[in-house]
Amino acid sequence: MTTAPPAGAGTPAAVVHDVVVPSIGRPSLLALLRSLAAQEGPAPAEVVVVDDRRDVTEDGALEAELLDALGGGGALPWRLRVVRSRGGGPAAARNLGWQVTASPWVAFLDDDVLLPAGWSRGLAADLAAAGPDVGGSQGRLDVPLPAGRRPTDWERGTKGLETAAWATADMAYRRAALEAVAGFDERFPRAYREDADVALRVRRAGWRLVRGSRTTTHPVRPADPWVSLRVQAGNRDDATMRALHGPRWREVAEVPRGRLRWHVATCAAAALGLAGAVAGRPRLAAAGVAGWAALTADFARRRIAPGPRTAAEVRAMLATSVAIPPAALRHRLVGTRRVRGGLPSWPPPVEAVLFDRDGTLVHDVPYNGDPALVAPVDGAAEVVAALRRAGVLVGVVSNQSGVARGLLTRAQVDAVNAAVDRAVGPFATWQVCPHGPEDGCRCRKPGPGMVEAAAAALGVPPAACAVVGDIGADVGAARAAGARSVLVPTPVTRRREVEDAPLVADDLAGAVRLLLPGVL
Repeated sequence: MTTAPPAGAGTPAAVVHDVVVPSIGRPSLLALLRSLAAQEGPAPAEVVVVDDRRDVTEDGALEAELLDALGGGGALPWRLRVVRSRGGGPAAARNLGWQVTASPWVAFLDDDVLLPAGWSRGLAADLAAAGPDVGGSQGRLDVPLPAGRRPTDWERGTKGLETAAWATADMAYRRAALEAVAGFDERFPRAYREDADVALRVRRAGWRLVRGSRTTTHPVRPADPWVSLRVQAGNRDDATMRALHGPRWREVAEVPRGRLRWHVATCAAAALGLAGAVAGRPRLAAAGVAGWAALTADFARRRIAPGPRTAAEVRAMLATSVAIPPAALRHRLVGTRRVRGGLPSWPPPVEAVLFDRDGTLVHDVPYNGDPALVAPVDGAAEVVAALRRAGVLVGVVSNQSGVARGLLTRAQVDAVNAAVDRAVGPFATWQVCPHGPEDGCRCRKPGPGMVEAAAAALGVPPAACAVVGDIGADVGAARAAGARSVLVPTPVTRRREVEDAPLVADDLAGAVRLLLPGVL
């Protein structure tokens, strides 16, 4: 559905912006933040680093490390905040980043770029020049290559970013445009094509995208000899782009055509040679092998000739030129099979709402083991009943560390749950974690275990679930499982938890209205 740009979106207030940097912990992140802190000119209201590492267990560690390296928060011209997307991928990380900010514009930067002097002034000028119909402004990328020698294949590939359209290495989007298209499509799991996809959808929603005057430096990251083989996984995402945007998607997205057709021809020649050998037809086998050899040699030549031609580079190019065609074809076939099986919708409809128990459905009584003390919060029973009438599944996910601490028995927890079920429910699933924080279990929120178990019990994917709770652990569990969340703060909710939540409501009814307009 096309959404017209809002009236007045090009007012001077639209120059106010935030910066969002998805990161997987690269050392280059600190260099980027230092280059941003050194800028003269209009500063962002806030810089949000989205830590997308799945293997990090300590919240707040990266923020403390960065602030210490940058000289403390008081030394920065903007507020630095780190939130965690827990391995959801670049699309999910960017979505979390823009959802927890508030400024009219969001500038997305990759964690491996550097900002030359004048970047902030250039961004401010680009945003000020954006008319009310402009939904996004792209920065110009400069990829410096080593002096004194020819660039490697990997370096030349990175250099191609200079002409890439709408690359999120430096791309500012108007918040209203992101809201109109529900942000980045999280069906793209890699840092590949998710930027082209969102650009297409923003333009189809009625906005223009423009190229700004600011310049960003994108150094070439060090890479091992097999990097060109690994990036062939992007052929899966090309299949998704074709399914979503049609056979002419490259043209409308301004994406150059790749070598897939040549890779298919190379694989076909190899298959012909193998078939001839198996069938005992030597001429057919020889023709197939000759065709494969000629195509492979041409591919290797095209990659070796413009490069440094060192022994290591030539070896890498020969090996990967043999391996890339079948890898590219395999990834494309996997992607095609996936889309033919039916892509899930984006954003997925909410099919199940999972509630925290204490402080959300019922007033919090610490380590409550007495069913008589169960007191539902105002409107809880009505909200749950409305969801059930609308055909939405409902469940509960509750940490109960009192069991591990010896303050409660599991029988007492079950008795209290039964009282909640009678007063507010019934609920289709109850998931309880009886472990303590030191147990390191997967089920304790903010871990994803209970959300995943509830989704399995209800027969829906985690992405079709939403978690409603009163503290950051509820939001974290939803993020870790790939579900949505709404925070309903209480007096015990910390301010930082409210700031880091993508959606915040005053009460349960407000939470349901955010997730499912029309149910209440």
